Amino acid sequence: MNKILLIIQREYLSRVKNKAFILTTLLTPLLFVVMIAGATYFSIQGKTAHKIAVIDENGFFKNNLKNSNDLIFEFPEGVDTTNYITKGYSDILLIPKFNGTEKTTYILRSKKSIGLIAQEKIEERINTAIEDKNLQDNGITKTMLDSIHSQSQFAKLKTEQQAGASVKESNEGLAYGIGYGCGILIYITMLVYGMMVLRGVMEEKTNRIAEVIVSSVRPFQLMAGKIIGIGAVGITQFLLWVVLIFTLLSVAQTFIPHETLEQVKTLQQNGGVMPGASAMQASDAAQNLYNVKHTLGTANWGLIISCFIFYFIGGYLFYAALFAAVGSVVEDLQTSQSLTLPITMPIIFSFFIMTSVIQSPDSSLAVWAGIVPFSSPIVMMARIAFGVPSTVPYWQLGVSIIVLILGFLFTTWLAGKIYRTGILMYGKKITWKEMMKWAFTKTA
Repeated sequence: MNKILLIIQREYLSRVKNKAFILTTLLTPLLFVVMIAGATYFSIQGKTAHKIAVIDENGFFKNNLKNSNDLIFEFPEGVDTTNYITKGYSDILLIPKFNGTEKTTYILRSKKSIGLIAQEKIEERINTAIEDKNLQDNGITKTMLDSIHSQSQFAKLKTEQQAGASVKESNEGLAYGIGYGCGILIYITMLVYGMMVLRGVMEEKTNRIAEVIVSSVRPFQLMAGKIIGIGAVGITQFLLWVVLIFTLLSVAQTFIPHETLEQVKTLQQNGGVMPGASAMQASDAAQNLYNVKHTLGTANWGLIISCFIFYFIGGYLFYAALFAAVGSVVEDLQTSQSLTLPITMPIIFSFFIMTSVIQSPDSSLAVWAGIVPFSSPIVMMARIAFGVPSTVPYWQLGVSIIVLILGFLFTTWLAGKIYRTGILMYGKKITWKEMMKWAFTKTA
């Protein structure tokens, strides 16, 4: 046991002290923040405003076709399909004469492609204009329609999950984000640290270091120490990311005005409503901040974080042992590609299953993929975010945990048999068929 601990210490410290580890650990949270901020900025700034000339043969669209920040409808005279660009318009909309209720084709001509989202918005505006015209023809005045349209939202849906006699507020959007985020994080780390194990074993083999080490320790002890040591590096990096992210959020909160924070406290104490008819209404910033905090509070973070750590460790051990087995029989990365394909394909396939599971976490595919150890580390985390036991019954979670434990015990045993033979074999191209013979052949 002491020998394994020494190998773990060597693998762990050699990587934690590495400059690349320190830089990636510190810069990755900042990079995520920059990416999110940049995506938000460019999604706002990158919108193209369309100034559309409308040729209407019906006469009622001028008063019913609504403008927005990125869609401006004008009804100029003397503009047609030959000169709309020189007149300063980006597009021209041709609305033919129709009787009001039949389906009609409208033509939008542009010099450049307008994009699918803009096309759907324009189609929605046209249909809304026709609907408003039909309502006006049936006695609804324009003043009444404008009053109705001025209400941005009449109702807000609040979802709850019932578990026995207790009822808990839920948020599908948050569950979707947590499930997808945890799934993709485990997917990336299993590939990254699995390949790290493979390269580490392969380098020791090609440099003949393994020959020296196995003279003092058993091959299985060497493999176990390497897998656990590199896995501890991954856990350390993850925990440091959590600390850095919470630190960044705490620092960011100091820039929020004190009045806004006081309003958020008042909202929290009164269920999201400012008390008193004459009381100062909460600002948009305070309301948004309250909504974010309230939404995050609907998740069971203790269960999610503990399950994430378990499935991260379990999934890593399950696959890392197989990566170590491959690393022990190859001498260069090019040779390893054909042998790693049967290992990486289940990981990639699990990611695609996860994208389907977050849409339907109760499906049969979700249940079985959350139990099978090849896919459970990624898929089960996507399901757990939607609630336990409301979406994931306790028995399914328990079976998934037990099967994953049995799974990585089996792959560790299997990899140990292969590792013992392969680590000292040179100059021969090995196949999975031959590796299986090593694994299931009894030795004296």
